[in-house]
Amino acid sequence: MADLTTLEEKLAEVTGLAAAAREATKKVEGMLDDDSELLPALQKMRAEAEETERRCTELAGERDGRKTAILDKAQETKSEAKRFMEIYLGEDSDGLDGFEFLTMTEAGEAGHWAILGKVNENAGETPIRELVEWALPIQERHLAEVREGSLKLAAAEDPYGE
Repeated sequence: MADLTTLEEKLAEVTGLAAAAREATKKVEGMLDDDSELLPALQKMRAEAEETERRCTELAGERDGRKTAILDKAQETKSEAKRFMEIYLGEDSDGLDGFEFLTMTEAGEAGHWAILGKVNENAGETPIRELVEWALPIQERHLAEVREGSLKLAAAEDPYGE
């Protein structure tokens, strides 16, 4: 496997996190009632995660002979995120647990995108800059949406329920 530059490693990480986000949103959708007002936001987030992964993969393909190594690293990141999801969201998890998990993971994604952008400031690669400029606002919106969803679900909780 080719050695990756720091920039390529960060690209791989955001690619893997986008792939993991697809699975996480789908899992959390299954924890909500079918008529939940939060479902459309999750479905949109999943579609945007798919588009993000597609764009990242396309950009990885433009890295001279590095696509396979980048996608291997992305798969590693996705697998780590999936293990975290399996640990955090057990059989007895509910919608609030799911949104709490998404709050953590979306914060991580937004942070990773900001880091990719910062690393690229020294590299000055236009395709990376354009991808970050497209993806970072989406990730920041996702974070705000899952935070708000978490708070809506928390507000409906019985504080003394078991």
